Amino acid sequence: MGNSKGGIYKRFIKRPMDFLLSLIAILVLSPVLLLVAILVRTKLGSPVLFKQKRPGLNGKIFMMYKFRTMTDERDENGELLPDSVRLTKFGRLLRSTSLDELPELLNILKGDMSIIGPRPLLVQYLSLYNDHQKRRHEVRPGLSGLAQISGRNAISWEDKFNLDVKYVDNVSFINDWKIIFSTNKKVFVREGINSDSAATMEPFKGNKKERLEL
Repeated sequence: MGNSKGGIYKRFIKRPMDFLLSLIAILVLSPVLLLVAILVRTKLGSPVLFKQKRPGLNGKIFMMYKFRTMTDERDENGELLPDSVRLTKFGRLLRSTSLDELPELLNILKGDMSIIGPRPLLVQYLSLYNDHQKRRHEVRPGLSGLAQISGRNAISWEDKFNLDVKYVDNVSFINDWKIIFSTNKKVFVREGINSDSAATMEPFKGNKKERLEL
């Protein structure tokens, strides 16, 4: 469980560190951000940014930013085609390198997110969590987290949520930097770092036991 040092870090150090690191990252990576934005505009069109409402700290809704990775292709009825069809080769490249996640640095700068924490998932999942799983919202959502370095799409939703809560109970400076270094390693070898979508992970439909009781 969290100790007093972890509490001091979470209350007084984590947010200023997030702000400073995200500001430095935006400045250092500004040429990359500009280049990716131009490529997205050229290959996928406008808008360059994908915006979606996600639940943050204490379930408060915020607008999350990512680089767009899918086209707006629609069927004859005007309905969007499945994610797997609209996800282009270029979009897959952005996801496999995690370049599509870079605009989330703006969310971190604003205070919506943290460098490390449980990934912000879809708003419609809020009503599906049990009391244990809801605890993932006791901290700000992160650019990366314990679940992301532990298998991400290769593990079950239940395992992901258990890892999220484990992180919540063990927030510390050392643990955050361990996750940061592990995330960097996985991004460089392009291992298991994919965006949250139906093209890479089945949607969360609730807990099995609770569904059986309905």
